[in-house]
Amino acid sequence: MQREMGRPSLAEALLPETLGQNERLERIAAAMDWERLGQVVAGIYASGEGRPSYPPLLMVKVLLLEQWYNLSDVQMEEALGDRLSFRRFVGLGLQDDTPDHSTISRFRKELAERGLSERLFAELQTQLEERGLLVKRGTLLDATLVEAQVRRPSPDAGLGTQSEKDPDADWTRSGSTRRAHFGYKLHVGMDWGSGLVRRAELTPAKVAESAVADRLVCGDELAVYGDRAYESKRRRAWLKSQGIDDCIMHRSHKNQSGLPTWQQERNAAIRPVRALVEKVFGTLKRSYGYWRVRYRGLERNAVEMWLKLLAYNQRKVVALTA
Repeated sequence: MQREMGRPSLAEALLPETLGQNERLERIAAAMDWERLGQVVAGIYASGEGRPSYPPLLMVKVLLLEQWYNLSDVQMEEALGDRLSFRRFVGLGLQDDTPDHSTISRFRKELAERGLSERLFAELQTQLEERGLLVKRGTLLDATLVEAQVRRPSPDAGLGTQSEKDPDADWTRSGSTRRAHFGYKLHVGMDWGSGLVRRAELTPAKVAESAVADRLVCGDELAVYGDRAYESKRRRAWLKSQGIDDCIMHRSHKNQSGLPTWQQERNAAIRPVRALVEKVFGTLKRSYGYWRVRYRGLERNAVEMWLKLLAYNQRKVVALTA
């Protein structure tokens, strides 16, 4: 049983039409086939008995608002109570009760247990494909580190010590300074030309970029771009066999004094294209607060990742179709 939401009231009829308008949210609302996204989560709360629940699509929109505005569940509950634009976007009338923070948290848990967050992302990919928004000129591969939500284990315990509160988080070293990092790693494959994210995976920080790379290749792109971390003879041969241009940078190997001139020039040509994927990470960390995960455990944080990328791609669609 689900609540009947969004019924017009006399109070709303008396409000000025411009009150509570949010152009960004209205454009996002108009850009998506929400009914198809709703079908992905339709099985949640599908029982014909018990207390009426909030419509699953309404709850998906609530979770997307959290990503766009970098809000916690508690902050989202408060915002739904006093922001008319948020209520309109999710489909709540003035007279409707709003989901509290525990309801939002339980719904996110349902997405995790049913594996539906990735399916929501996949449905959006289908819509992007149908609308011809994916350029497929090339897939840009890269990864970025995301801090754990829990405190780092004590340095005295030694690098590699896991956290009892989040055993999925792990250590790695990054950059030329080999700075220690504790948490997770976000791997993405971005469509060159549109800037849309096509593939993604969240892993503990220690997982190497190359271990995930093949799962980020879609197979229908013209080329694959990546930095030195993605180089392997097997991958180069596989890309060639698939008719995909190999645009992965070269690196020096053992007993090699340096790269030949032609490899240096090739790297220089690839570098500016490959670097475009950094815009995805910059937006996620700067606007979506994704420099640190919000939850504990890989499963819950993977749901957050898919929701953030779903939200990112939806805003990107609005920019591409403006």
